[in-house]
Amino acid sequence: MGQRFTSGKKALGICDVCGFQYKLRELAELIVKGRKTNLLACPECWSADHPQNKLGLFPVDDPQAIRKPRPDSNEYPQSRARLQPSGTVVAVGAVGYVTISIV
Repeated sequence: MGQRFTSGKKALGICDVCGFQYKLRELAELIVKGRKTNLLACPECWSADHPQNKLGLFPVDDPQAIRKPRPDSNEYPQSRARLQPSGTVVAVGAVGYVTISIV
C-alpha cells in the first residue's frame, strides 16, 4: 500500500497572514487558544499561542486567607520585626534660601 500524498519537496504555498509565497513545508499552522485555525503562516508571521489567551479555560485555586490564624505572642520575639538603634541618634537639617528672578 502506497502513500496517500506526494512528498511536496517543491510545492509552494501562500501565507494566509501576509499573502507572500513560500515553500509549503516552511509554513506553520496557527493555533489560537489551543485550537487549530486551519491557517498557514510564514516564519515571519507565525507566533506561538500565548498563555494569556488561555485565561478562564482552567480552574484557578489561589487562596489568600489563612485558616485559623493566631495573633503574635510575646513569647516569640523573633516574629517581631522591630529594630532598636544602639546609641544616640541625632538628626540635623537646614533650610536654605531660594531666589527667583524673572527675565
